[in-house]
Amino acid sequence: MTRIIAGGARGIRLDVPARGTRPTSDRVRESLFAAIEATGILPAARVLDLYAGSGALGLEAASRGAATADLVERSRPAAAKARENVARVERAMDRRGLARVHAVAVDAFLHSAREAYDLVLLDPPYELGEEELSGTLALLVPHLGADALVVVERSRRSPEPAWPAALEPVRDRAYGDTAVWWAQPSPASQSR
Repeated sequence: MTRIIAGGARGIRLDVPARGTRPTSDRVRESLFAAIEATGILPAARVLDLYAGSGALGLEAASRGAATADLVERSRPAAAKARENVARVERAMDRRGLARVHAVAVDAFLHSAREAYDLVLLDPPYELGEEELSGTLALLVPHLGADALVVVERSRRSPEPAWPAALEPVRDRAYGDTAVWWAQPSPASQSR
């Protein structure tokens, strides 16, 4: 069972698609969000959850004080579950419009996005190729706020993401079979 760990929707159960997704464990989410909260970025943040699956990462951020969360998931069944989860969290927090689900491929979303995000969470399928992930990260750069944080979750056996020059790695952690890498816009990319 997946649930919201903390915040205004704490304890709310989230439905997970029957197949095709790999939900982030509660233990990893708890550790990850404790570290994110320590940065001070969450209050009023605009969050982007790419490869969202059930939407657990974006909804956890929303529960903990993010202003909005865009959940991007191309699988129609997974996007439907994410919509159900959004409705459940919004009811619990009495906040309509807290999160939006976009049932579209991640790169297609990034090509058409107009917003700048403060926190971006990427939990791509483990089988996603490194070159494809690198391309997605490059597409993401124009949509980042000046102090944005980008977090990539992968298998511990995966190499560190090939960050575009505009992103600077700042942290990495392993939790069992899961590895998490963090990056922020590099100072050089902000001076342009």
